[in-house]
Amino acid sequence: MDRFDKAGETFARLCRIMARLRAPGGCPWDREQTPQSLKPYLIEEAYETVDAIDAGDPESLREELGDVLLQVVFHAEIGQETGAFDAAAVATGVADKLVRRHPHVFGDESAQGADGALRNWEAVKAKERPAGKGTLASIPRGLPALLRAMRSGEKAGAVGFDWSKPEDVATKVEEEWRELRHAMAHEAPEAVTEELGDLLFAIVNLSRRLSIDAESALQLATDKFQRRFAFIERALAAQGRGPRDATMTELDRLWEEAKADERHRAG
Repeated sequence: MDRFDKAGETFARLCRIMARLRAPGGCPWDREQTPQSLKPYLIEEAYETVDAIDAGDPESLREELGDVLLQVVFHAEIGQETGAFDAAAVATGVADKLVRRHPHVFGDESAQGADGALRNWEAVKAKERPAGKGTLASIPRGLPALLRAMRSGEKAGAVGFDWSKPEDVATKVEEEWRELRHAMAHEAPEAVTEELGDLLFAIVNLSRRLSIDAESALQLATDKFQRRFAFIERALAAQGRGPRDATMTELDRLWEEAKADERHRAG
């Protein structure tokens, strides 16, 4: 048995287990779930999978991917019960989509690198899009803001609306920074909010053009901030004090000590 046959057999077992849990005499909790009630779990499992990826732990990643797959099978079984779709239809749909949207692999077209492959994907997707539905309409508004901005820039870029090089985006970032400073000095709070949003959007697009994931970059920066602030708290706690008991000069000094400590540990 090759790995694909094994995967099919195991997936079928998972589907049968879920059907048993939802059937009369199955698990009361599983039986009362609906697509609406399962939404938080799907989102939670996706974030836990991201954490496992960031941790670089293959065993944890395997487990979390299984939990995501469980959510897919759960929704598919509910779909089967209502006659809308089943697990086979879900798998068939995404498999067919992958073949259609990779004409450079399964067809006669070519693609120059990842950018060319993305353009092929978006070109096929545009043909499938219902009339009147725009390029960006499929991006969920409920996505985290950084990810939504990144996906918007990607999709617009795939159809030719993009800066030609990262340096051009950096210039845009500088322009938005100047406009924010002007708004802070002369405009109402609403205008400051708008300009800050424009600056953040430009920064996200700069990260995209640098092939850096903005969400991951900000997570790393936040991790660093938390480590250094924890260093400050520990140092002050050793003196029987907290951050509120220290002057800003003391806090700045301890912040620099935290940075020096990180450099020492790293090198």
